[in-house]
Amino acid sequence: MGAHISGWNRWWTSGVAVGVLGLAGTVSAQAPADPIVPEAPIISEAVVVEAPAVVAPDTFKNVPTPRPAPRMGSFPIPPTGPGAYSLLDALRGEELAGPPKYPYPRFGLMAPSFFDADFRYLDDPKNTECDFYDPLKRIRVGDNWMFSTGGSLWNRYMSEGNSRLGRTDNDYNLTRARVYGDLWYRDQVRFYAEFLGGFTSGQELAPLPIDQNRGDFLNLFVDLKIGEWAGKPAYLRVGRQELLLGSQRLISPLEWANTRRTFQGVRAFHQGEKVDVDLFWVQPVNIKPSQLDDRNTDQNLAGVYTTTRPAKGQAVDLYYLYTDNAATVTQQRVQRAPNVLNTFGGRYVGDKDGEFLWDFEAAMQLGALNGQKVAAGMATAGLGYHFKDAPLNPTFWAYYDYASGDNSPNVGRANTFNQLFPFGHYYLGWADQVGRQNIHDFNLHMYLYPTKWLTAWVQYHNFWLAAKQDALYNAAGNAIRRDATGNAGSHVGQEIDLVLNFHLSKHADLLTGYSHLYGGDFLRNTAGATGSANTSLYYLQVNYRW
Repeated sequence: MGAHISGWNRWWTSGVAVGVLGLAGTVSAQAPADPIVPEAPIISEAVVVEAPAVVAPDTFKNVPTPRPAPRMGSFPIPPTGPGAYSLLDALRGEELAGPPKYPYPRFGLMAPSFFDADFRYLDDPKNTECDFYDPLKRIRVGDNWMFSTGGSLWNRYMSEGNSRLGRTDNDYNLTRARVYGDLWYRDQVRFYAEFLGGFTSGQELAPLPIDQNRGDFLNLFVDLKIGEWAGKPAYLRVGRQELLLGSQRLISPLEWANTRRTFQGVRAFHQGEKVDVDLFWVQPVNIKPSQLDDRNTDQNLAGVYTTTRPAKGQAVDLYYLYTDNAATVTQQRVQRAPNVLNTFGGRYVGDKDGEFLWDFEAAMQLGALNGQKVAAGMATAGLGYHFKDAPLNPTFWAYYDYASGDNSPNVGRANTFNQLFPFGHYYLGWADQVGRQNIHDFNLHMYLYPTKWLTAWVQYHNFWLAAKQDALYNAAGNAIRRDATGNAGSHVGQEIDLVLNFHLSKHADLLTGYSHLYGGDFLRNTAGATGSANTSLYYLQVNYRW
């Protein structure tokens, strides 16, 4: 303990605060580490490190309880083995023995929350992986208290052609800052607070609700240990909190957004060796850019989510989600709320020997929509293959995604699936014009790694409406185009997405890409005098985490 505190004083007096604002390349230092094979895509999960054999003090050896993020769909198998895992490593001529232990992902997007990052490897006296910001983590205050802090900064330039399927080009910037403080009393009580500021400038159109929040709490909660099960603790979390469940097809923090999504309520959770259980009741938080955010009292989300791991690299999810929305919402003359929905679903995801990959998920919705009975569903099926001994470490996926629509909206039984609170941007094209509602999507994915610090991801999507009389819903779940007669056709169009991520250092990434949606008959026939059938997106993002 004394060595850790004295190290903190030494680093602090040398100027940690100045280092936060320094260039990524001037503050990183890495040493060879033992090879660690990631269990999941770098977009959705950071490397999970086993607890060190020697921990001081013992009170905090499992604090926080390791909570590896679930694999998302179309996941790659990142490269392993000796090499340079950042551009800075390559420029310095440094070769690591394997992927670094650093828990933040080697990618410009980090879907998991900061409060699940696992820095326990810093407690190992034999640890050789050192960093300028280590003294900010796991600071012991006496024998019973531990504090950590960190955060991130990003700026993303966006250039949208025919923005939002209109006829206006929209070039603008999105800037975001996050800072957190994490305080533990033994393994009994946790106080966690995270501030977020999101800003936008230069927009030709009115900013979207997810574009700006000039300063508020993204997370503000207390965890209380309520017992143990199979030798692992169970906690009750009360307050404002992000939720990330399974594939994130239905519940996600929405990392692409400049604001991220959060909820307010209670959650009980247990992270075990083979079985995880979550129970929760929360309400979504409304973003008020110039005021304090508050929970949306018209909406409720509750449920139970379980995950079992039958074998290494495999997971089976079973879940029940209850949602109700008391607001009255009509879009494109389609009634969307009030509603009460019960969603029952399951997922099986995994790999065999790091080569054969699979991802299957299905869900059924029952309930009521403005007096109509609801019967809807979604399904996804994906098969992939990783050529682990081939040049460029390629991974290929083929997927089919389906979400039901309604051939007679507002009449009889309601059949349009409700996508709830998803990470839509990740799954159905980065142009964000298609959501998991009333859609067929046949899509292909290819990952390549020209170096261990460069990720190339190519996607192809082909979209059709499931019901021609229903609307096209965008990534936010809003109805944006509709032909009530069905005469406009069902083919929405085809989309190509190219994503490149340059891992500059363990703290910094440059993410860039281009997407183009080529409209089909439906988009062409519903464009009218002010709309467009095609849209494109170019973006360039620089982010820094500590």
